[in-house]
Amino acid sequence: METGPNEPEKRAPLGALLARRAGGSNPSAAEERPSRPSVRPVMALGKLQKVLISDSLDPCCREILQAGGLRVQEKPGLSKEELLREIRDCEGLIVRSATKVTAEVLAAAERLQVVGRAGTGVDNVDVEAATRKGVLVMNTPTGNSLSAAELTCGMILCLARQIPQAAASMKEGKWDRKKYMGMELNGKTLGVLGLGRIGREVATRMQAFGMKTIGYDPIITPETSATFGVEQLPLEQIWPRCDFITVHTPLLPSTTGLLNDSTFAKCRRGVQVVNCARGGIVDEGALLRALQSGQCGGAALDVFTQEPPKDRDLVNHPNVICCPHLGASTREAQSRCGKEIAMQIVDMATGKGLAGTVNGQALSKAFAPQTKPWIALGRALGTMLHTLGKQAQGSVQVCTLGTPLREAGSYLTPAVAAGMLAGGMQKEVTLVNALLLAQEAGLKVTTTHGDVAPEPDSSTGLLQLSLQGTPHRVAGTVQGSTPVLRELNGATFKQPVPLASPILIYRAKATEPNTLPTLAGLLGKAGIQLQSYHSSSTVAGEKWSVVGLSAPLSNLSELKPQATEVFQLHL
Repeated sequence: METGPNEPEKRAPLGALLARRAGGSNPSAAEERPSRPSVRPVMALGKLQKVLISDSLDPCCREILQAGGLRVQEKPGLSKEELLREIRDCEGLIVRSATKVTAEVLAAAERLQVVGRAGTGVDNVDVEAATRKGVLVMNTPTGNSLSAAELTCGMILCLARQIPQAAASMKEGKWDRKKYMGMELNGKTLGVLGLGRIGREVATRMQAFGMKTIGYDPIITPETSATFGVEQLPLEQIWPRCDFITVHTPLLPSTTGLLNDSTFAKCRRGVQVVNCARGGIVDEGALLRALQSGQCGGAALDVFTQEPPKDRDLVNHPNVICCPHLGASTREAQSRCGKEIAMQIVDMATGKGLAGTVNGQALSKAFAPQTKPWIALGRALGTMLHTLGKQAQGSVQVCTLGTPLREAGSYLTPAVAAGMLAGGMQKEVTLVNALLLAQEAGLKVTTTHGDVAPEPDSSTGLLQLSLQGTPHRVAGTVQGSTPVLRELNGATFKQPVPLASPILIYRAKATEPNTLPTLAGLLGKAGIQLQSYHSSSTVAGEKWSVVGLSAPLSNLSELKPQATEVFQLHL
């Protein structure tokens, strides 16, 4: 069903950055208005209006989206063909784990801006394809942490006391006390592989049973893990020390088959293994062989490489406890995940901020009031440099100066790349996909920083760009909330130039008397107002002029004889 406000706003047109060369060797370049590239606005990905929920979620998810002014289409259980049809006119898609957001689905989603995963893992989303398309992927990393941790703890208890097997025996009318001899957890060693939110929750809970907890995580420092009672060790030291091993890592090339024939051989005989994370972290063939040989004493599995599993040998093994991927299947987790993903999407739609971004960390900075104008400046200067150099390839050096910009490289680098690509890409360029598309286009963007900015920009900072191997360089800063140009190819502007579109930029001899009268005549004939005029210092007998216009000029042929270089920008 589709629900939402009675009169939703019309879809706002996507903003664009248009770099347009009006001079050069092509005599018609000034007269022709190039096709506007698909470049979304710096701040947001566009106007978010309609969201499709394609998996079953708590009703609070729909209610929060509707309260945020979004139209909601709730259609769980769609076939692939139905999903391809339904997604075409949606700006947002919310899924759990059942819906597979493939490259084909993303290609069909002509207006899609965000995929929200109500949960932690995003292996059912083609994140690379989403990034290339400029689609933001977000998840709710904390929503199901407690539920997954509690299930893991329950699995460990069930392995220790064989509770499921004993319960099944009772239902068969048996009373076999000797067969189900268990073990105490007190004094046993638990190896926790992955010490993020879920891993640490498991560790602290199992410490209450008297278990010694050791672990491994390539990101969490040993000092941090020590604060929640886990001694970090290299994997080679973990295998032989553990009575129980539980995995809590994402499924990555480096974690696929983390437990395999080789690592099982290094484990203590009879080790018990728990996987409530992702199917594939434990090599299922190796696990079955270890169970059959007795090297592994038991396994508790909530996830499988293929779900549901077709090969039943592992599921049917008497020492295996298994569940149909129930880690997040609690009322509390489902409500929490549905609430969190809905609030994240509403915050994105209303410009309040971004949370849970998987592939758009730079975009999250675009929602901070203090960074918005700097991102706009980065794109504007990138567009200007691209127009000057007549290319979107090569190497661009980005230099941030001043302590306020010490951490700015993370969002200014993709902003500059997006500006450099404007005008030459068929794909939509956003802060999500700018660096990926730049790499594919042969454009390298590197960033350096210096804490000292020259006056008068020492308190605000200065952004400098240069196209290596060419004389082209530009520099700008932000005054208040306005991006301004400071320098163009070595020529400085005594009064900073506001970078608001459309602007006409030309270079002419300092002694040329006819440029301004010619321009005034062109503007008069076209009915276009001159809104601002800035002239640079003289370099090699020439000056740059930047003219703010009420609308772009369609014909610059009369101005070209008086100018060495002339072009227009739509920023």
